[in-house]
Amino acid sequence: MDQRFCQSCGMPLTEDVLGTNADGTKNEDYCMYCYKDGKFLQDCTMDEMIEHCSQFVDEVNKQMPKPMTKEEYKQMMRGFFPMLKRWRK
Repeated sequence: MDQRFCQSCGMPLTEDVLGTNADGTKNEDYCMYCYKDGKFLQDCTMDEMIEHCSQFVDEVNKQMPKPMTKEEYKQMMRGFFPMLKRWRK
């Protein structure tokens, strides 16, 4: 199975973290921290989302072979986020 990522914050998507649509069904594109009841939970820019997500670098580093600094993580997200559905131009 291909790894799926939240199309807003880049978090890996698993069944237990899927957001919900307005009708209560699971949303396959967004996590529960970004999307609930068919709406985004944060009204923010991509840069604001990157800043928000950077506080979780320690959690991300648990999955990484080589830990990243907060700045390295932000730089990685600046390259990745423009490809996500929410931030695509």
